[in-house]
Amino acid sequence: MYLGIDLGTSAVKTVLVDDAQRVVASESRPLTINSPQSGYFEQDPAQWIDAAFATLDALKASHALELAAVEGIGLSGQMHGATLLDASGKPLQPCILWNDGRAAAECRVLEQRWPALRAVTGNKAMPGFTAPKLLWIATHEPDIFAATKLVLQPKAYLRLVLSGEAIEDVSDASGSLWLDAARRDWSDAALAATGLSREHMPRLVEGCAPATTLRGELAQRWGMTRPPIIAGGAGDNPAGAVGIGAIHPGTAFVSLGTSGALLVPTGTIAANPDRAVHTFCHAIPGMWIHAGAILSAASCLAWSARLFGVTEAELLAPLGSRPRAPSPVSFLPYLAGERTPHDDPGARGMLDGLSHVTDRAAIVQAVLEGVAFALADCRDVLAEAGVTIAEADVIGGGSRSEFWLSVLASVLNVPIHRFAGGETGAAFGAARLGRLAVTGEAVETVCTRPQRIETFEPDAGLTDAYAERLPAWRELYRPCH
Repeated sequence: MYLGIDLGTSAVKTVLVDDAQRVVASESRPLTINSPQSGYFEQDPAQWIDAAFATLDALKASHALELAAVEGIGLSGQMHGATLLDASGKPLQPCILWNDGRAAAECRVLEQRWPALRAVTGNKAMPGFTAPKLLWIATHEPDIFAATKLVLQPKAYLRLVLSGEAIEDVSDASGSLWLDAARRDWSDAALAATGLSREHMPRLVEGCAPATTLRGELAQRWGMTRPPIIAGGAGDNPAGAVGIGAIHPGTAFVSLGTSGALLVPTGTIAANPDRAVHTFCHAIPGMWIHAGAILSAASCLAWSARLFGVTEAELLAPLGSRPRAPSPVSFLPYLAGERTPHDDPGARGMLDGLSHVTDRAAIVQAVLEGVAFALADCRDVLAEAGVTIAEADVIGGGSRSEFWLSVLASVLNVPIHRFAGGETGAAFGAARLGRLAVTGEAVETVCTRPQRIETFEPDAGLTDAYAERLPAWRELYRPCH
């Protein structure tokens, strides 16, 4: 038996997987985000621990025998967060999250200090990455910076609590701007540019490698026969790739979670950082992932539900399963700024084309289409780097909506495939990494592709209509700087 724990932005999801790769049980606990001012997004690390422990306590109550047999644990998590710890290993303040935009000025400073940043890391300095956040802390909260002895990504902090060791995998580390992406090791020059050194960083491992073991007292708490091995794990999207078997070059997939991304594994680095394309190490040794990332995806639907005072399911139900025509309303999904292709933390959302006859359904459809158009921007800048997409799988909570996937297929003009349980792809992928760390099996043996349960083909009429609409949609964006 194996556990996969996904520390997301909106929830912690834990799955219990057997030797036949069947999900025996799953538990989820919600998380909340604090926004002390516009563009600032934080979470209390204690909330992550409480939520993770609650999922494991619940699994013990419902599946004690299966939990007792767990041999390996894999972790996945939201990337880029800055969790700052003091000399005793305690958080100095809330974690600054991946969608926080406060460090825009520090990005410019960082690239001036270290001109090789894009070439070495494969990424452009953006406020969401971890390194600029530390420059912001150094400037605005120097006492906190001086007290910082260790900087961890969210899931590495969870691992520290679970095991007592500070360890990170290379996929999550490559979202920090401190990693040499080709060498898969910390860059001393990158760390020096932010006033840090390797002493402030966790030990690095590959995602499928054994990293440490669960604390004995926690193994006893959850009734485990012996302390399981904890794998290196992965950032959420690389873990999602492992979960759907996207371990070979060109196997594109879309993530429709709180944020969104269009991702393509590759065996070589062919970055396009000038257009805000990300290059991350894959959780699989010798592989990387190129990605276009958008800061708001399923969170746009959640925002709409709050606005109308109904559930997301109630918003989607009147739309049916397929669009008949584009919405007369247009929506920019930049509720928390945007990454690809604009790199503009100050960008904000917009509804355009409202009239007296506009109804709720038109607005909701426009929200779904706006996210799809933003992913079309990602597709186009990936193409500039030579990465073409003929079809794509989809994971994340948004994959539950047939209407949304139909829109996405027609906007991107490629078949979109979904799987059973696609919304738990990252946790399932983490469980696979936990298994690999225990058994040492070949990656290809474990990371097979699950059965696709449905394919959404582009609708020729809609594809043309959306292609005609896309240029006008792009004209709605106005840079904030």
